[in-house]
Amino acid sequence: MRIFTALAASLICAPLLAQGPIPVRVDATDAARRLFHVHMTMPAKPGPMTLMYPEWIPGEHGPTGPIINMVGLEIKAGGQTVAWKRDSVNMFAYHVTVPAGASSLDIAFDFISPPESSGFSSGASATTELAVVSWNQLLLYPEGADPDALQYQANLRLPNAWKYGTALPIRRESGADIEFQPAPLTTLVDSPLSAGAHYRTIELGSDRGAPHFLHLAADSDRALEVSAETIQEYKNLVAETGALYQSRHYRDYHFLLTLSDHVAHFGLEHHESSDDRVGERTLIDEEPRTANAFLLPHEFTHSWNGKFRRPAGLTKDGRDGGFDAPMKGDLLWVYEGLTEYLGEILTPRSGLWTPEQYRESLAETAASLDNEYGRRWRPLEDTAVAAQVLYTATDDYAAYRRGVDYYPEGTLIWLEADVTIRKLSQGAKSLNDFCGAFHGGAGGKPEMKTYVFEDVVAGLNAIQPYDWAGFFNQRLHSTAPHAPLGGIEGSGWKLAYDGVRSDFRKDYEEVGKLTDLSYSLGIKVQDDGTISDVALQSPAFQAGIGPSTKLIAVDNRQYSPTLLREAIQAAAKNSKPIELLTKSGDFYQVHRIEYHGGERYPHLVRNDSAPDVLSRIIAPMVGK
Repeated sequence: MRIFTALAASLICAPLLAQGPIPVRVDATDAARRLFHVHMTMPAKPGPMTLMYPEWIPGEHGPTGPIINMVGLEIKAGGQTVAWKRDSVNMFAYHVTVPAGASSLDIAFDFISPPESSGFSSGASATTELAVVSWNQLLLYPEGADPDALQYQANLRLPNAWKYGTALPIRRESGADIEFQPAPLTTLVDSPLSAGAHYRTIELGSDRGAPHFLHLAADSDRALEVSAETIQEYKNLVAETGALYQSRHYRDYHFLLTLSDHVAHFGLEHHESSDDRVGERTLIDEEPRTANAFLLPHEFTHSWNGKFRRPAGLTKDGRDGGFDAPMKGDLLWVYEGLTEYLGEILTPRSGLWTPEQYRESLAETAASLDNEYGRRWRPLEDTAVAAQVLYTATDDYAAYRRGVDYYPEGTLIWLEADVTIRKLSQGAKSLNDFCGAFHGGAGGKPEMKTYVFEDVVAGLNAIQPYDWAGFFNQRLHSTAPHAPLGGIEGSGWKLAYDGVRSDFRKDYEEVGKLTDLSYSLGIKVQDDGTISDVALQSPAFQAGIGPSTKLIAVDNRQYSPTLLREAIQAAAKNSKPIELLTKSGDFYQVHRIEYHGGERYPHLVRNDSAPDVLSRIIAPMVGK
């Protein structure tokens, strides 16, 4: 059956293309009520036809298409209703029979944007003041069609007086109606739009002929009052990426930065834009600005590493799109891991972080991975292969399970690769040279060039000969109790712990609304007292505490973060256990924790016997 329907769709495809772009009209005037109304006119010919809803969304590395929120589907031909039937195996496929004499199908449905919820683009995306439009949620396509060749004509109606930003080229505007230029399905899905009543667009300058824009959609005008200093730092980011990658594979670039406490918080890469969502006051308050400073450098880097250069396993037969084709994540340690490293070093290079803030962030990454119990059973590569299920993993026993560690451990591995190149070449070469060669090229327009493991190894060997295959295979496939810290140690620094919380950690805890005692008691406590995680074999675990319980009292007094920290400090000076009262369901329990080591927080400290390579790595490239 699958072979037959794919063949039938492929036969339909030629007439579809011959008849011009497929109109898709989206009415977003009910965005404040989280409803989007869709109408499409799909060219067709009589006989069986299968319509597909996008399932595998690029950048989300999993089958995350929100089919559950597509409602009210009606299909007509010549004014007459056409019955549809969902495939009993593939929930994203709808079977119809096009009636004799019909040359098109009129398709209408609504999309429900969910209320406050986490997740990627299928999470909360609209408030009464703003909305982010993801086109994959608002269309269907014929099974078997080539998404690079299938053309769509998108039209959007926004609420009155709303402004917007997008990388999708505009044909014309009339009031609240926007008509876009025809674009391939791949490009349409790759070009989200942000809009809102409180909106600001900031020009970040041109480089190599490509203009760059920062679009801010917020729940208030106050949130848009970004400082001139921060704007300059984003302009620096544009310049630093030009120096690093030496090419721009886009016509223009648009940061779509959504500022709201009521949408899902994440970043999602696109070739000519990025969908970035953070808290409402992120650009005007120091703590969230510091905690989220790496987000835009990370997503921007994906335009080169992820969109232009992409693992072959994340494509459909080496081609872009393929929204019904499962993705293979085994090279996500390059796609995401290298991006994590490059995005983090671009943050201080641009001035969005100070060198000290970068080091404190790196110390947190190193400590978290070095104390991760799950390293003993799960190799790093498996966290990439299993990405599509790990993204939805809960926080409890996170260090035992291991999550999408190819992000943070990618930072450590690629730092070590960078340090190794610098050492072997006696400072003549670095990972900067690899990025310029691997991610460079003619540029000027979006394109994709796939790679496999051997291409990465060959690219590194072209910069600095070494056993790169052995280097990566050992770090990807082994299980060991400790993280690979060779890059930190080889760059003239070492991981250490003391009782002082850095300002960076305070910002991280403030934004995350938690008290993180991972390296002392072995627990993380949310502001409401919920113990969200307990480290396996930690003092708290040994005392019988499990995650998802509520911390009620500390040494017979009502819990507060200050009281808990003071109890840890007091226990370091005497032999008394720390007594915690917890509640799990309807049951209370007293736990006596025998821990007397005081508060412990990670830092990087200099090894004065070795050169400070790390400071050279994060130094700006522009102006050298």
